Amino acid sequence: MRDVSSSWLRGKLGDFITLQRGFDLPEYERQFGTVPVVTSAGISGTHAEAKVRGPGVVMGRYGTIGQIYYINQDYWPHNTSLYIKDFKGNHPKFFYYFLKTVNYESHNDKSSVPGLNRNHLHLVEITVPAPEEQRAIARILGALDDKIELNRRQNAILEALARAIFQSWFVDFDPVHAKAAGRAPAAMDAATAALFPAAFEVRDGREVPRGWRVKSIGDVTRVVGGSTPSTQEPAFWEGGMHHWATPKDLSSLATIPLLDTERCITDAGLSQIGSGLLPPGTVLLSSRAPIGYTVIAEISVAINQGFIAMICDRGLPNHYVLWWTRANLDEIKGRANGTTFLEISKSNFRPMLVTVPSASILDAFVEVMEPLYQKVRANLLQTRTLATLRDMLLPRLLSGELRVRAAAALVEGAL
Repeated sequence: MRDVSSSWLRGKLGDFITLQRGFDLPEYERQFGTVPVVTSAGISGTHAEAKVRGPGVVMGRYGTIGQIYYINQDYWPHNTSLYIKDFKGNHPKFFYYFLKTVNYESHNDKSSVPGLNRNHLHLVEITVPAPEEQRAIARILGALDDKIELNRRQNAILEALARAIFQSWFVDFDPVHAKAAGRAPAAMDAATAALFPAAFEVRDGREVPRGWRVKSIGDVTRVVGGSTPSTQEPAFWEGGMHHWATPKDLSSLATIPLLDTERCITDAGLSQIGSGLLPPGTVLLSSRAPIGYTVIAEISVAINQGFIAMICDRGLPNHYVLWWTRANLDEIKGRANGTTFLEISKSNFRPMLVTVPSASILDAFVEVMEPLYQKVRANLLQTRTLATLRDMLLPRLLSGELRVRAAAALVEGAL
């Protein structure tokens, strides 16, 4: 039962905000600028001109309905969206969260393509707190979203740093070039610098640092694929306890570690997959639709046929394999073929050549990478916890079941 105080207000949605359809803006009419264009799928480009002053709230009106976006700056709402034209004194961020709780499917007025009618939405009966409490609720939920966004940005910086180090050490060979020129390698301690050679040699038709080897990826990792047990057989799926990944599990990831999968399979289902359960630390590459998602599995996982998996038990560490894969995506895609969609096969992938440094340099690389990776992992775990808390608090705060003071204490403890 709701614990709504007498200060809460009842009425129709249109009493509190006015929704307006966005404005058409074909791609060919867009001009270079920094104004976000917000469609039913979110920000989908920029333009030189704004139609609406920010902050604003936009929802998907056509195609993708009910997705809600908060825009801090002036923006252009596309005609596939509805935007709040008038907040009528109500708090914008509060209504961003409030609109997330509406069941839009019940207001869908398009039979073939989903669509929303703003006039129908204006008639929805709602109960909301007064603006002062709206502000407090928005501040609580916003604190969680702000920390989630901070974690996302920090992870992007950490991954960019890891990519730059790999590029410098193993693609551009900066430490080797520096030593060959009689200089100390930049941004590197003396002990690590001493591990790198000071000259190059030709191996298998490519110039590599002296003493390094050139191997195929199939020689230095175990390359395997997966499959899908029959989805018509309940014994393969019902009560499943083994993680089973598809490329869809990677599509929504913004970072490296794979911590969970949408579906699990049973022992019987696992027996249908020749590669079995892959160990934690395996590098996964989506091999089709699309090619190029790459993660390190933090869990034991089985995979479907949309992957190439690299089990790193032959001396080449998974941090190296991950960044090598990302650095060589153009070549990987170039080896793909297919009529319906491009796919890189294991037989085309295994011969790809890898420059293999000395074991001591690989150890030094892992020593640098591991703290970065663990921080990314910790941020991801915290983000999952904060998102769960936010999603638990959201309906309870917006229904009046949970009051601001109790929610604030929960959020303070989580942060």
